[in-house]
Amino acid sequence: MGYQMSLLIRAAVTLLSLSLLPCAVVAQQGLSGPSSVEADLTLGDGLTDPQPRTEFPRNVMPGYFDWKDRLAEKGLRFNLDYLALGQWSDSDLGQGDAGGGLLRFYGTWQATENGSLTFKIENRQAYGKVAPQFFGFDSGALSITGTAFNDSGTILTNLFWTQRDPEGRWAIQVGQIDVTDFLDVYGLVSPYTAFQNLAFNTNPTINAPNQGLGVAAGAKFGENFYVVGSIADANGDPSEPDLDVFETGETFKSIEIGYTSGGDRIYFDNIHLTFWQSDEAEDGSRAEDKGVAFSAAWFIDNTWMPFIRAGQSEGTAALYERSLSTGLGWYRRNTDLAGIGLNWAEAKGFDETQFTTEAFYRFNISPDFQITPSIQYIANPLLDPTSDDLTILGLRARIVF
Repeated sequence: MGYQMSLLIRAAVTLLSLSLLPCAVVAQQGLSGPSSVEADLTLGDGLTDPQPRTEFPRNVMPGYFDWKDRLAEKGLRFNLDYLALGQWSDSDLGQGDAGGGLLRFYGTWQATENGSLTFKIENRQAYGKVAPQFFGFDSGALSITGTAFNDSGTILTNLFWTQRDPEGRWAIQVGQIDVTDFLDVYGLVSPYTAFQNLAFNTNPTINAPNQGLGVAAGAKFGENFYVVGSIADANGDPSEPDLDVFETGETFKSIEIGYTSGGDRIYFDNIHLTFWQSDEAEDGSRAEDKGVAFSAAWFIDNTWMPFIRAGQSEGTAALYERSLSTGLGWYRRNTDLAGIGLNWAEAKGFDETQFTTEAFYRFNISPDFQITPSIQYIANPLLDPTSDDLTILGLRARIVF
């Protein structure tokens, strides 16, 4: 226990000491990518501000939203949203369809001028026998086709304190964290607003743990460079949060060094390199794993976002051993979003490679209501050697209260 506590403290102190060097302002909210609570509170996609038009359900419950606005003025911001995802496959294997829903309550409390508490509680349920997160496996592909839409039940995914330097030089988070909120992110990383396949979310060669106890810190150096690091429980279980990491000493570590066009564009224009390592489990359920990932994305004219992402891992726990993705996002009027991505992947234990394509269009019916049809095409599905390909159609909806 003493060893692990000292390890967490040393990681935090090291990151903070680095951040005390002269550097530009980090984001006011601290560490927050497009899939984080801070981004979800914007009601858009974490990048662009929604254009005002008929708001549903705000025009149905004006008193409720007026109350929320008054709380926000006092430092408490929160949302309640529901997301649903249905998927259908042409594979001869498995169930042929999958569905699931996410009910989420999340927000932030600005307790002090430079400190805030972030929270998120979720209930994740499958509608039928298969949840979308596992539908790719069920259909014969080594692929997570519905990221985050699983059947975990009620889980605590965020409960952490963020402290920011008064001069905006660094930020640190401590508590129940989700490393995918800030690890290897880019503008189209969120499975709630953009791509659904893990190949285009957090890099599928990274063995990122489930949400659990951890510490993370980030700092900006000059106008264009930044560093973000974390150490978290490698055995995180958001359904039963605990302090077992202090006893087991099994952690996930990451360090990311990046370049951006400016302090306020860190997730718009971003090129970075991420190094990570995850300890093996004493019970033999997980081998040690480590790797490196590269990502480059640039928001051109605040309309086009081309990206290229790659990764390689050494171990057996990550989904892929090697992965290369590229694609394009197109932000349209009212912050509608179209996206297309291409992925090539190799997995340990397989001689063949798998190719994945996903295309989607997110219709922002209002700032509070989105509908996203999608199609995924997987060539040479690795778990079904008798099939040359499979197609998965999807429909996602999100409503925010």
